Formats: sequence, C-alpha cells, structure tokens
Amino acid sequence: MDFLSQRALVCGSTQGIGRAVAEALAQRGASVTLLARDETALREVAAALPTPSGSQVHDFVVADFSQPEQVRTAVQTYLATHPSGFDVLVNNTGGPAGGPILDAPVEAFRAAFEQHLVCNHLLAQAVVPAMRARQRGRIINIISTSVKQPLPGLGVSNTIRGAVANWAKTLANEVAADGITVNNVLPGSTITQRHISLIEKKVAQTGQPTAEVEAGMLARIPAHRFGQAAEVAAAVAFLASETAAYITGVNVPVDGGRTGSL
Repeated sequence: MDFLSQRALVCGSTQGIGRAVAEALAQRGASVTLLARDETALREVAAALPTPSGSQVHDFVVADFSQPEQVRTAVQTYLATHPSGFDVLVNNTGGPAGGPILDAPVEAFRAAFEQHLVCNHLLAQAVVPAMRARQRGRIINIISTSVKQPLPGLGVSNTIRGAVANWAKTLANEVAADGITVNNVLPGSTITQRHISLIEKKVAQTGQPTAEVEAGMLARIPAHRFGQAAEVAAAVAFLASETAAYITGVNVPVDGGRTGSL
C-alpha cells in the first residue's frame, strides 16, 4: 500500500485511533494534514510523523468539531492555498458521552449530530470536487460497531453513529462513478482514552473492581483481548489504498469478533 505523492486529511488526529491512522498513512508515504482543536498537540504530532521517503510534508489545521462552521471555514481557507486538495479524507472525532437513551437531553443529540454527521458532510463537500477532477478519492469514517448492533449504555452514540453510516452509504452510491469510495471502519473495544473513560465510568457506577469490569468486556470478545489503535489504522490504510478500489459503501468491524451480526 503505497501513498507516495498522495495527501490525506485525518481528523481527530492528536491521539488514539486518529493519531494511529495519521502515522500509518505517513509511514506508507502520504503527506498528512492533521485536523483537531489543540494547536499545541497538532504541532507536536505533525513534527513526530514519519517521513520514510523524505518527500512528505506534514501540516495541520486547527478547528473544533463542536463548531461546524469553524471546521468549514478552516478547511476552505486551507484549500484556497492548496487547490490540489486531498486524495484521502478520514473522518474521526470523539464519541458522545455514555448513558441510557431516556436520560439524554435533547441537546445531546443535536450536539452529537453536528459534531459527527454535519462536520463529516462539510468536509466531504470540501474535498470531493478535487477528487472528482482526479477521478479518484477515498473517504473513510471511523464510527462504531453500534451501527450493526447497538451497544448498551450508549444511547446518543448508537443513534448518531447509525445516522452517519446511512449518510456514508448514500454518499458512496452518489460518488462511486467518480472513482471515489466511501467506507466505514467500526472499531470495537480498542485501547484509547475513550475506552479507558468508559471503563472508569462503569467502575464508578457499579463499584466493581476495574479487573472485573474488563473481564466482563473481554468475555464478549471471541479474540479475548482488546484491540490496538494501530490495528484499526491498518484497516483504514487498506481501504484508502488502490487495492480497495472496488470496495465502497461497506461497514468494516475491527472488533475481535464481538459484533453478533454479520
């Protein structure tokens, strides 16, 4: 999987899965533009990205996904000085807070909808014209296995992730003839800060020791281990490659077999 001379825009890329994706694409030759809200962290990650060919130029855009118009403006400003655009877009942002769906305030759904679906849509609108001109592009959304099987205690997330999956399928059908693929990667229990925070919340709610909470989670995973961010990133890199040119509109779980549906 060779990404030399390609440019990738990777969102939520200062930590966790987003950072692992940025590293995986950079290692394979892509020039990566990071997008997140923390300029200090962005600067540090961009400087640390690998440059195995010596020709990559990594940079970043500062924007907060809780403010869609800020995301739109920041990316449009960037593209004004980089008119060739991007070959790969990886949509990724932090998941909504957990909790039963009946306890969720209406505003939590609105905020999550804007942060996930609306920002994804604005970014797609920004990058697709250049992809169409080249007749080649990859849009990959990091969402959740909840689009196949809703997860207990994640009411808002289950709802919004499902909306993103259907948006992506619709978009995939519309742009397939332009050589653009749109796919979703669905991480399972992957060791990230969100994974740790969900465990800590369950420990606080139930009073169970951390080891017991983790054991209960592992019992539902046929692989009997948690995933690594780099394993999710490898799936993203494959879908972004030429090898995956005939794969579009699909949901790819990276979950150790946890999801009960096909």
